[in-house]
Amino acid sequence: MLFGNLETTFAGEARGYSGYPTFNSPSSLGTAIKNIGVDVLSTANNHSLDKGYKGIVSTLDALDEIGIEHTGTYRSEDEQNKILVKDINGIKVAFLSFTYGTNGIPVPKDNGYCVNLIDKELMLEQINLAKAQEVDLICTSMHWGVEYAQKQNKEQEELADFLFQNGVDIIIGNHAHVIEPMERKIITLEDGTEKEVFVVYALGNFVSGQVKEHTKTTAILDMNITKNGETGKISIDSVDYVPVYCYDRGAGKPNRYELIDIKSAISEYESGNTSKVNSSLYNTLKKELTNAESVLGEPLTKNDNT
Repeated sequence: MLFGNLETTFAGEARGYSGYPTFNSPSSLGTAIKNIGVDVLSTANNHSLDKGYKGIVSTLDALDEIGIEHTGTYRSEDEQNKILVKDINGIKVAFLSFTYGTNGIPVPKDNGYCVNLIDKELMLEQINLAKAQEVDLICTSMHWGVEYAQKQNKEQEELADFLFQNGVDIIIGNHAHVIEPMERKIITLEDGTEKEVFVVYALGNFVSGQVKEHTKTTAILDMNITKNGETGKISIDSVDYVPVYCYDRGAGKPNRYELIDIKSAISEYESGNTSKVNSSLYNTLKKELTNAESVLGEPLTKNDNT
């Protein structure tokens, strides 16, 4: 099961396709996302309202037609209150999504349900709705933090603790456009019981046209989670990641952007295959790999201390 973040709208060609500061992309992007295996998208972010409430509706309509499930933005209050739950190999997972804001674009008063903002009362309501479905695990996407900062701030840490204490098990962060640290730990709840949780504060950009340092690198997270058949307890057994670089061939070039598996490309170059990677790109990939590994650290296994 593959979960991602969609930071654009599919508001239709008639609205005009556009980039920063207000995004509108062809829905064919959604088809491409579906074709690479994405099952669920978080749609709550600071660009959710770039094309207004109608843009949210058309985006969700397009995703429905493409066949990608979604969470974080909604066409009705009833839809907002219907938590997305997926059965993944016998584990019931609820997906939630929240954003710090919408770039100053006000949420329409008549459609206040259309985007989940980071509000503790709303987050508790959504968590409780998920719990009511007797899920095994709650995974929450958080659009938070400071752009281009490679370390989380105190507000992110406080929000993560709040979510964990109230029932969230896994937090996938975004918005920074660069990679931020990940952590798996055992926490003690108010009733004295212990619980295993995981957070990655930001995974960086996947496909984007940004040019600031480290904004072309992302990490594709790979998590192995098991459920004890007798106790029902969930265990986060391992967390690995694949660093990926979004290579820009330049304006006007066919297939301008290419996603490169950084480790694989470095290995090919060092084995003598220079058909895809030249020396300049090789040096860039080496730099980006060093940075990604220094921020995220080693992959996590059950042999690690938690």
